Amino acid sequence: MFERLWAPWRLGYIQGEKLDPTCEQEVFPYLPDADRDCFLCQSVADANDRRHFVVDRTEHSLTLLNRYPYNNGHLLVSPKRHRGRLDELKACELLDLAQTVSRMVVRLEQLLKPAGFNVGLNLGSAAGAGLPGHLHWHIVPRWNGDTNFMPALAAVKVIPQSLESLWEAMNAGTVT
Repeated sequence: MFERLWAPWRLGYIQGEKLDPTCEQEVFPYLPDADRDCFLCQSVADANDRRHFVVDRTEHSLTLLNRYPYNNGHLLVSPKRHRGRLDELKACELLDLAQTVSRMVVRLEQLLKPAGFNVGLNLGSAAGAGLPGHLHWHIVPRWNGDTNFMPALAAVKVIPQSLESLWEAMNAGTVT
């Protein structure tokens, strides 16, 4: 007998649907040079943090839950401006991003108690950037033994917490 894993949030990714089809009809205060098709630019412009799973905003950066996480607590940290290269960022943006990544690691340590993290930036399509026009760092919490037979044999990753539950916990500062 096979067990079924329920992951309805993956359907949009598999079908290539846009983040929110109603966003095209809404008018957000986009930043200059924003790409209106970019989910990060949409998240910057739209104040509805729950809709976009935004967990932190600073003057120059945005942090949100990855809708297609590698592991529970997977965050994306991006500059607010739509920039695809490191040399296009101002020094104040680079500093803000580094401080935000550091702060989010501490926040996830307190909330989820991981044993470690993978933190990285995929720079360009050839390096695996799924959104090469808008830089974003991945913060992926890791636990001892969090790899098992599921990814190796079935190409399936089991995420034990819903995005909604994690968003609420990140914004309340408590585990739900």
